[in-house]
Amino acid sequence: MRKKVLIKLADLIEQHALELAVLGVRDNGTEFNMALKAEPGSAAGTFRYYAEALDKVYGEIAPTDAGSLGLIYREPVGVVGAIVPWNFPMMIGAWKLAPALAMGNSVVLKPAETASLTLLRLAELASEAGLPDGVLNVVTGSGATTGEALALSMDVDVLVFTGSGGVGRRLLEYAARSNLKRVYLELGGKSPNIVFADAEDLDAAAQVSAMGIFRNSGQVCVAGSRLLVQDSIHDDFVDMVANHARRLHVGDPLDLKTHVGAVNSLRQLEGNLGFIESAQKEGNTIVLGGKRILAETGGYYMEPTIVTDVGRFDRLAQQEVFGPVLAVMKFTTEEEALSIANATDYGLAAGVWTANLGRAHRMISGIRAGVVHVNTYGGADNTVPLGGVKQSGNGHDKSMHALDKYTDLKTAWIKL
Repeated sequence: MRKKVLIKLADLIEQHALELAVLGVRDNGTEFNMALKAEPGSAAGTFRYYAEALDKVYGEIAPTDAGSLGLIYREPVGVVGAIVPWNFPMMIGAWKLAPALAMGNSVVLKPAETASLTLLRLAELASEAGLPDGVLNVVTGSGATTGEALALSMDVDVLVFTGSGGVGRRLLEYAARSNLKRVYLELGGKSPNIVFADAEDLDAAAQVSAMGIFRNSGQVCVAGSRLLVQDSIHDDFVDMVANHARRLHVGDPLDLKTHVGAVNSLRQLEGNLGFIESAQKEGNTIVLGGKRILAETGGYYMEPTIVTDVGRFDRLAQQEVFGPVLAVMKFTTEEEALSIANATDYGLAAGVWTANLGRAHRMISGIRAGVVHVNTYGGADNTVPLGGVKQSGNGHDKSMHALDKYTDLKTAWIKL
């Protein structure tokens, strides 16, 4: 029954994809072409993936001594609380909802205050698909009120969250103050995108690197916000990235010609511009952008921005902007690149561009991150996990590994 309901929900999401994409764009300003693929397109695929996975997960028989039988059961955890951000609410919401529902749990989901429309509509579609009343509950409100109540609830067994480190810390405190519920956190990153001089196609690398930070106005958890370039190609490569960035049209996210949409809010825009002020004070060089764009459509827009001469411990190298701001840093050797890449509190994603297979494997091994892209950036599907190390969080979304968050193990020890 669960499988049929989740497949039906995936079908309904696809049928209403245009409506859902427009709702999302009105909420968070993501450029429409990206929103259509990343929100309903991705969510439908996620629900279908876990619908097909749920009957492939079963218990185990332990290799016990003769005369005893050890059985290991997987059981639903019970009630899952999920708090999701405003940048991709439907995609990230599906990462939480689909595996939790597939494993037989009930879910209370809190959207961000500024982006709830798609998830409210998703709840309606889930009901239409046949999900029983009360199994999925979408509750709106502020983090300080609704989010806190959810995290402190004695009836919530597991809490999953994507967002800022500050909020993640509070959620851990709330778990300790309540029922010691398990808390799984994805807390963003300051991801290094490392380009070696031997990369096979530097112009292609520059184009992908530009989109790796500027799509959705940089409001992407895994955005390649630190560009590490080998010194022998630094100036030329920065020019290539800047040339691709100049071709990006920033504007009305509902305009199909737009490449980069709006910043989510005035508060977010002001924070982005504050990083530019800090960069100038620290002696960094603004080679492109750095200013607000005033648009007739209203909303908040910012120029794609490239900053060079960034030191490894400068604010722009250490703190997540969550905006269209690229910090560029030089390196000479592999060892130096690894040292710079790992010199932050974060460890969510990374990129490596090289034609040397041995170097690629050394970098994958040496970089402390949950995801390392090689000769690409972004685009991983549901078959592989997404999760961070260090202060980028714990636990994993996506893949079969995500199911571990939503099940408990129970042992039966039987004397024969």
